[in-house]
Amino acid sequence: MIDLRLLREDPDRVRASQRARGEDVDVVDALLSADERRRSSSVRFDELRSEQKSLGKLIPKASGDEKAELLKRAGELSAAVKAADAEQDEAAAEAQQLLLRIGNIVHPDVPRGGEDDFVVLETVGTPRDFAAEGFEPKDHLELGQALGAIDVERGAKVSGSRFYYLTGVGALLELALVNAAIAQATAAGFTPVLTPALVKPRAMEGTGFLGQAAQDVYRLDNDDLYLVGTSEVPLAAYHMDEIIDADQLPLRYAGFSPCFRREAGTYGKDTRGIFRVHQFDKVEMFSYIAPEDSEAEHARLLEWEKQWLTALELPYQVIDVATGDLGSSASRKFDCEAWIPTQGKYRELTSTSNCNEFQSRRLSVRMRDGKNVRPLATLNGTLCAVPRTIVAILENHQQADGSVRVPEVLRPYLGGRELLEPVAK
Repeated sequence: MIDLRLLREDPDRVRASQRARGEDVDVVDALLSADERRRSSSVRFDELRSEQKSLGKLIPKASGDEKAELLKRAGELSAAVKAADAEQDEAAAEAQQLLLRIGNIVHPDVPRGGEDDFVVLETVGTPRDFAAEGFEPKDHLELGQALGAIDVERGAKVSGSRFYYLTGVGALLELALVNAAIAQATAAGFTPVLTPALVKPRAMEGTGFLGQAAQDVYRLDNDDLYLVGTSEVPLAAYHMDEIIDADQLPLRYAGFSPCFRREAGTYGKDTRGIFRVHQFDKVEMFSYIAPEDSEAEHARLLEWEKQWLTALELPYQVIDVATGDLGSSASRKFDCEAWIPTQGKYRELTSTSNCNEFQSRRLSVRMRDGKNVRPLATLNGTLCAVPRTIVAILENHQQADGSVRVPEVLRPYLGGRELLEPVAK
């Protein structure tokens, strides 16, 4: 959540941020009003309690009509104290709920607009010219089926649409990707973590996934638990309600987990194959760092993502995501989009977000810097979302005979295999 002091001191900045996101601007004034009621009722409560205590000292010394008058006033004060206390609690609860509806303050350099208003920062590599090579590229599903790697028919039979099986070299390719990604992260100083896939409501809300993203979250009603859409959630909540010494920072974790997404609102989009699915595995980078170092850390996370995609020998572009496509917790987000030959365009493979103090305030994760205790910054970055990475590898490294060349970085994790070859039918 944002800092209430910022709201009081510069409400126009918060309004501008909400407007840039395409979110409700009126909530800012509603929150200011609720916060003012909370503070004024708190002052009134303190004044009434002080008078009540003073009166309590006078009553034992009084007698007759004076005592009766004091007792009458004491009764009135008791009722007034209870009313002020209730008003304070009500205003505080309302302010808290409104505060949760306000997104992180957008970084001033973020491009304004919606999903299609991103700015391309960099293009790395050149897409292959399949026509010059003399063959038409197959899409990942056709390739995956020929390799005995992907089975969406049985996935749909068993679980429904947007589910799949990875079989044979498909399963081995996932394990190779995960192990190679974890190896890169570990070499960069990240601590590998296997995280829970089920979390309590506070963890999900604290990371900002129960606001605009709530429609994509799976909830287990009988247990009051949520299935995570990314290990960012349990990693952000890992140090919930803790104070971390400044000399321990930065803390960097590489989380591996299954991820579950309802993909609400994407009816008819990417229905073929495994590009957009309900369940997938992912390696996620997550950093806890001092707020003043967060922008530099954001750049580092992006470099680690670029290192990964370059090692996979994929052509890609880096984009600065526009305000309307940020997600509530991010102040700025960079995506790396790989070229998908059969779609003729770049598609998101990794994403890294600077959340500043937004999540740490919600989850009460703080840092101790000398005698000062303050919220720290959290950042996240996808290293490898497995199905989409498999899509990109199969399509970009396919050969005319239907085989797929294995990028060198993955070969040690595939027994030295250089090619994935179609299986005999």
